[in-house]
Amino acid sequence: VQLQASGGGLVQAGGSLRLSCAASGRTFTNWEMAWFRRAPGKEREFVARITWNLGSTVYADPVKGRFTISRDKSKNSVYLQMNSLKPEDTAVYYCAARSTARTIDYPYWGKGTLVTVSS
Repeated sequence: VQLQASGGGLVQAGGSLRLSCAASGRTFTNWEMAWFRRAPGKEREFVARITWNLGSTVYADPVKGRFTISRDKSKNSVYLQMNSLKPEDTAVYYCAARSTARTIDYPYWGKGTLVTVSS
């Protein structure tokens, strides 16, 4: 499985960005895709996840109501629409994937994309 994240950049507080993650290497039926982030000096944290089949979503509390995760099966891609960005959203964002049968960790990771939110 290969994951390629893109779409990061510099944005002012209150602005928006859309991250993309292109997935390849297998079919993703019964899989789950997620976004994580690592802010400077902090541990990596969960942001959002989505099931490939039904599109069911889960969000971390800090991003609820501002971020939206989605997937496009035809493009084998997952997206993270980020609105009302705050300086504390500054981080390297990573996409990850796992089978829904796996609940402990994500074995597949893409290289991160940097999001910088200026105040």
